[in-house]
Amino acid sequence: MTRLDDEFDIQRGPILSLAESHAGRLDDAFLSRFGAHAPRLHALFRRLYGERPDGLEQLAAVIGEAAASWNARPLELRARDAQREQEPTWFESERMLGAVAYVDRYGGDLEGIRAQIPYFEELGLTYLHLMPLFESPEGNSDGGYAVSSYRKVNPALGTMEQLASLAADLRLAGISLVVDFIFNHTSNEHEWAQKAIAREPEYEDFYLIFPDREMPDAYERTVREIFPDDHPGAFVPMPGAGNEGRWIWATFYHFQWDLNYPNPAVFRAMAGEMLFLANQGVEVLRMDAVAFIWKRLGTPCESLPEAHLLLQAFNAVLAMAAPSLLFKSEAIVHPDEVIEYISPNECRLSYNPLQMALTWEALATRDPRMLRQALERRHDLPPGTAWVNYVRSHDDIGWTFADEDAAEFGIHGYPHRRFLNDFYVGRFPGSFARGVPFQENPKTGDARVTGTTASLAGIEAGDPGGEDRVVLAHAIALSTGGIPLLYLGDEVAQLNDRSYADDPDRAGDSRWVHRPHRPAERYAQRMDAATPAGRVFARMMRLLEVRRATPEFAGNRLIGFDAGHPRVLGYQRTGDGITTRVLALVNVGDDAAHVSAETLSGFRAGAEDLIEGGSVDLAGGWMLPAHGIAWLRVTPRPEPVAP
Repeated sequence: MTRLDDEFDIQRGPILSLAESHAGRLDDAFLSRFGAHAPRLHALFRRLYGERPDGLEQLAAVIGEAAASWNARPLELRARDAQREQEPTWFESERMLGAVAYVDRYGGDLEGIRAQIPYFEELGLTYLHLMPLFESPEGNSDGGYAVSSYRKVNPALGTMEQLASLAADLRLAGISLVVDFIFNHTSNEHEWAQKAIAREPEYEDFYLIFPDREMPDAYERTVREIFPDDHPGAFVPMPGAGNEGRWIWATFYHFQWDLNYPNPAVFRAMAGEMLFLANQGVEVLRMDAVAFIWKRLGTPCESLPEAHLLLQAFNAVLAMAAPSLLFKSEAIVHPDEVIEYISPNECRLSYNPLQMALTWEALATRDPRMLRQALERRHDLPPGTAWVNYVRSHDDIGWTFADEDAAEFGIHGYPHRRFLNDFYVGRFPGSFARGVPFQENPKTGDARVTGTTASLAGIEAGDPGGEDRVVLAHAIALSTGGIPLLYLGDEVAQLNDRSYADDPDRAGDSRWVHRPHRPAERYAQRMDAATPAGRVFARMMRLLEVRRATPEFAGNRLIGFDAGHPRVLGYQRTGDGITTRVLALVNVGDDAAHVSAETLSGFRAGAEDLIEGGSVDLAGGWMLPAHGIAWLRVTPRPEPVAP
């Protein structure tokens, strides 16, 4: 075995020779991509694994598996690769619309999802995220995030062949398939984990296993306790005969075991799983829990530099063998850390947890200042990347704003988070929300919030502003840039489902309250304006129609706008080569708000009301109803010429 050398050119020949021994013939298309991306992968491997005696061998094996995957890549997917290379920013289009759902909850199984394609086309979807659908333990599997195989679909949902067929049908409908890649851990039932339990040395090194409490205690002095209701700290006892006294790292649930990425064999194995999924027609991998993937004693073991190097290295592998596949970052961390994962060489897409959390914060406080600050200060992204903006997800709402940002408004982070938690679970007097707390920690007072959009916004409580808030929150996600994401069912105002408490496998996880089955009755009412479902659906469809026809909404570029009113959020969107702008105005207050003519004097008086339609005159200012929104196509007045 040979260590990785400083110079790629010295090891190019041995790498290709070893790769050919794994893959067979390397065709010209692969060799071209090898030439473009292998030097970067080599440099990253050297930084990650340069001291390992098996570093060169593992790098060559990774490239060999990439070559074999390319050789097996279906022609249709190679055509998609070529198409994406011609349109590298396809995901920045104003026509992009994403949706997310659990297969079993929304469609029953993969064939049930296939049957919904006509409805997805009715919505105008271009991106469908199917929540974890791989084989996982019976009972509690953290909603499928305890993956037991990356190559087998949960038998209750279908087969891998059906998933590949569904991906093809979605492509024909103009919809890209997105799946979760559980990146940080496997379930304790995964083949690798079972071999580790059996003390096979190769697979023991796939996880972080210690013979006693000395090292776990040392690590736990600086790492967060994520799921205190499940187990204290970050480690659980290792099961199995002969493992008495041993401990294994489990950041999340006790049955989710963290992978040991300092072992290059783990990198090779996980790259192989990514390549396999890419060849099934998956176009975006949601990289789960990316902040946790590298550990170092004496640190919080979150967002360490090596986590970024790993993502870049995986990106380089996929660029050789499945160049149209994108990574989407899921990093629910400090805003400064979220942005670090977003780049063309790392994750081109990223959830925008700050905007989501501050949308709800603004609705609770009737104060848009923190949201406006985030849009003006933390919204910009590198070229060739995009936010995925959402109102809520399958997960909880955590209040991820930076304390230093809040302090600029005289807001103290800890008590403000406590207020928001109390407000959204209905403990605060006068709250319109009917959420449920998740993972309350009595030691720290920390908690998060769960609930459907309709229940959090006030529809469940019968609040008269509930429907308006649902539309308002989605209007922000639809108009701030990137890919807007719907949680399917929210467009017909689905409510919380508290029956989860009767299921022993789910009763301990309150997030199931906002993961109801497809609300068939509400979908049947979606054309009935006499129902909340019909009213919300009609308004949402209008917003979606307008977004698709508004080129100013393409991309991420956003320009701040001070609406001059304490309850009104303002921002501007403008596209490349477009002289007009869209001015978005959002009233988070419970009363009507007037934006003055003076505030709007930087625009010509003649404007277009995109939502209601028709020309409007801004000379008298603009009146927004309570919880009202406006998308106005405006033309800036020319700057005065100096004498």
